[in-house]
Amino acid sequence: MAQPNKKGPTKTVDIFCKKCNQQLYKYRKGGKGALVKCFKERISEDFTRTPCTCPNCEAVFARDTLIRGAPAFKMIGGKVWFK
Repeated sequence: MAQPNKKGPTKTVDIFCKKCNQQLYKYRKGGKGALVKCFKERISEDFTRTPCTCPNCEAVFARDTLIRGAPAFKMIGGKVWFK
């Protein structure tokens, strides 16, 4: 299977919790589609204390998984937004 690009894109997006608008990650996102998954190697800044849990409202926003052999967070629909 194909591995995700190691270098990744240079454009970063800020990912926020939908419930309380707390910033969760700065992420190097490729493409212009919806945010479905976050590869861990592309996260440039992590503002969470425990993985996949909002530090402010304690809402679970993602699941820890492997995608194409690389560790990633699979986002739960409607729990996060980005700009």
